[in-house]
Amino acid sequence: MSDPRIVGYLNRAVAHELSAVQQYLAQARLTAMWGMVDVSDCLRRDAQEELDHADRFMTRMFHYGVTPNGSQLAPVRLGRSMAELLARNRELEMEAVRLYDEAAVYCRRVGAQDDAALFERILEDELEHVREIDAQGQPA
Repeated sequence: MSDPRIVGYLNRAVAHELSAVQQYLAQARLTAMWGMVDVSDCLRRDAQEELDHADRFMTRMFHYGVTPNGSQLAPVRLGRSMAELLARNRELEMEAVRLYDEAAVYCRRVGAQDDAALFERILEDELEHVREIDAQGQPA
C-alpha cells in the first residue's frame, strides 16, 4: 500500500524535473542564439540530468503501481543576460532543494527508507547544481 503523501511528493518531483528540462532546453536554445555554444551545451547536459531525475522518480512511482502525472509544468523562466539566466536557474534548483528535503524528512519519519534515500540522492545532485550555478556567477 502506498502512502498518498509520498506519491504526492513523487508526482511533484516529476513535474518539477520536467519543468527544469523545459527551462534548460529553452535556455540552451537562447544561449545558442547568443553565440554561446559552450553554455548552450552545458545547459543541454543539465536538461539531460534533470530528465534522468524524472525517470528515477517515475520508476519509483511505478513501484507503487501509480501512473506518473507531471503535467503541471512551471513556466519557463528566461532572462536577457547570462546573470539573469543563472538567477532563474538558482531559483529553480532551490525549489527542488526545498521540495526534496521536505519529502526526505517525511519519508524518514514514516519509515519509507527507500523513498527517503531516493529524495536524498537527488537532493545532493540539486545542491551540487546550486553550487555550480553560484560558482558561475562569481567574477573570474
